[in-house]
Amino acid sequence: MKDTHTQSTKAIKYSLIAAFGGFVFGLDAANISGALRYVSSQFELTSLQTGNVVGCAIVGVIIALFFTGTLCQKFGRKKVLVGIALTYSLSTVISAFAVSYPMLVVGRFIGGVAFASITVSAMYIGEIAPANKRGQFVSVNQLLITLGSLFAFVVNYFFVKNMGSIEWLNEANIWRYMLGFEIVPNIIWFSLLMTIPESPRWLMSKKRDEEARAVFKGMGINNADTEVVLNDIKATIQEDSKNSALEQLKVLFSKPMRFVVLLAVCYAVVQGATGMNAVLFYAPTVFEQIGMSVENSFLQTIVLGAVSVLFTLVAIFFVEKLGRRTLTITGLLLIAVAHVSIWYGFENATYSLNSEAITKVAEQKVDITKLHVFENKIYSTDVALKADLATIYSKKELPVVTGAIINASINISPAYVLFGLFAFLAAFNMSIGPIMWVIFSEIFSSRVRSVALPFAALVQSISSWSIQQFFPWQLENMGAANTFLYYGGVAIVGCIVMAFILPETKGKSIEAIERDLVPELNK
Repeated sequence: MKDTHTQSTKAIKYSLIAAFGGFVFGLDAANISGALRYVSSQFELTSLQTGNVVGCAIVGVIIALFFTGTLCQKFGRKKVLVGIALTYSLSTVISAFAVSYPMLVVGRFIGGVAFASITVSAMYIGEIAPANKRGQFVSVNQLLITLGSLFAFVVNYFFVKNMGSIEWLNEANIWRYMLGFEIVPNIIWFSLLMTIPESPRWLMSKKRDEEARAVFKGMGINNADTEVVLNDIKATIQEDSKNSALEQLKVLFSKPMRFVVLLAVCYAVVQGATGMNAVLFYAPTVFEQIGMSVENSFLQTIVLGAVSVLFTLVAIFFVEKLGRRTLTITGLLLIAVAHVSIWYGFENATYSLNSEAITKVAEQKVDITKLHVFENKIYSTDVALKADLATIYSKKELPVVTGAIINASINISPAYVLFGLFAFLAAFNMSIGPIMWVIFSEIFSSRVRSVALPFAALVQSISSWSIQQFFPWQLENMGAANTFLYYGGVAIVGCIVMAFILPETKGKSIEAIERDLVPELNK
């Protein structure tokens, strides 16, 4: 009993330390959302350049996916995790001290390469955790991502709220502190990683049996149980060695696997293209479109982060009760409803630059001398308003003044937009956000999993990149209403597709799922 308790305690400790990489990932992904408006002003960025600052991180992820598995196999899971922690720190330093747009892009790109922490953390947890708790431990990875995002939103709000009262904090340097504070959790994670053992499965794959045996002994497993586990790992390694990466690729893209690959691709595209990264990476910008002040915009991001955490917990607790198919289809329906609500709110908004509005703009310390040329003009869309503002304000001024002008001139029913945003976050995080990875881990058998999961992650990353890269351009050229209507359309199409092709895998073994989906391979 004592051995089991010790094993469980040590496994929880090591798994949480590895999963802390998810926290750092969520933090790194979200802190740029607060810095964007100030970065755009500092370097006078166009909408596409602003998209590059965010999207280049996903490009880093895509590139990392091609060599992460090889590095893990050659150097071990622990060493790669330590290297990722150092890479995050390098990214933080370069980004916070960037003196030009290209330097900032390089820093963010390096941070994107470090996003591989999600894959490696899950790999380590899967190999160190007890089999009966592996699913819960891997799910904690997703929970820590949302906690990291929430922490970033809280810190960003602190900086914005205190910008007027802290002498050394101003609009020219606030973004450096937003990006730079990440160094603290990076150092904490690096220090904690030095205390965990290497994955015993990797040690066994390198014929370092005694070291693997020592790891299990250090976790409190008795000698008899250790030998049973070691023998099971040996058998698995021998079986896996028969399937080289090339052989797995041949099987993955063979005719019998077409349906499984189609299912994975559709799920990955829908999950990435329903707009989550637009809200996560541009949260203050989204709230700015409603007419909120800068401080209130940042405050609302904290609420968004809290909603994400809460509904990720809902997914963790109900995925086995309600099932993957039910949560996916219900989630996509709710996402579609949420985006239609956001569209309706923005579609019926108008913008009036009357004298009262211009006075309000002046109260927010914005130069209104140029604005009088458009006095008493009424705009039916935010696109038209932004187009006029771009003709009178420079690229340096525009990111800072746009929010204040929208805040003063907009006539909108914000309830529709706010309901839509919070409903979208809730629906995404209780369904297609975390459930996608559960589905992928179940529909791909061990004979193709090591190449299938990176392939599915690559498709999802490309889909997410398209949202991050083009969201500022969409706001500028399509407007907020049509942008979110597009995301709603993706959700509706995805819901219909999933209703036809997504099977329920709840309560089925991996072998049973494989027999159902690819019976030709089991004849």
